[in-house]
Amino acid sequence: MRIDGRKNNEMRPIRITRDYLKYPEGSALIELGDTNVICTATVEEKVPPFLKGMGQGWITAEYAMMPRSTGVRINRERGKVNARSSEIQRLIGRSLRSVVDLIGLGERTIWIDCDVIQADGGTRTAAISGAYVALAEALLHLKYNALIKQLPLYDYLSAISVGIFSGIPILDLAFEEDSKAGVDMNVVMTAAGQLVEVQGSAEDKPFSREQLNYLLDLAAAGVLEITACQKEALGPEINELIETSAKYYSSQEG
Repeated sequence: MRIDGRKNNEMRPIRITRDYLKYPEGSALIELGDTNVICTATVEEKVPPFLKGMGQGWITAEYAMMPRSTGVRINRERGKVNARSSEIQRLIGRSLRSVVDLIGLGERTIWIDCDVIQADGGTRTAAISGAYVALAEALLHLKYNALIKQLPLYDYLSAISVGIFSGIPILDLAFEEDSKAGVDMNVVMTAAGQLVEVQGSAEDKPFSREQLNYLLDLAAAGVLEITACQKEALGPEINELIETSAKYYSSQEG
């Protein structure tokens, strides 16, 4: 049994609330145990200068920890973003871009903002999973307003942490586990099981290829659970559009 009584392959309770805020084109609150992240998606009818006239869109992200999201107050990031936040927001942006047809998006930018209001481990992975829901809602907004023909999504996308704690592989690390883990890994994956990014490191001694494979299998099981939660939050209508879009792009690859 783990610190919070979970089994080694058991996730913390997860809940995603879609359309959480009034003004953004897409928004979601994701609650993963005691980690809570507000994710928004804002549509901007222009692209960065390096993409102007290229006939494609862009997705970019910003990430921040709110001052009392942890046990001690964190200073707000004013001006220069710290290295950790910068690395995480790049991760969120490239993860979401991996499942979006940027040409189908058209020459517009979707800004993803992820604000951690309470942190207990897994904030970057929760941010990716919640941001996908906000993104899908923003794309639905574009479709309803006849700005795109179909949702330019290849698949669902989510992320989860895995690691080795006291010599045992575990799924979805809370902060107390993450801070003491011998191996810490974040896995970004599609619902079809395709890997988008794997960030893993040994904090103690090296780990084997066999252990790596086991951790990836653990992550895949977690991703299926998160995907089910995303589908429940999005509802039947948008899920049907996503699945139709995924089938379309799959047939194009074939």
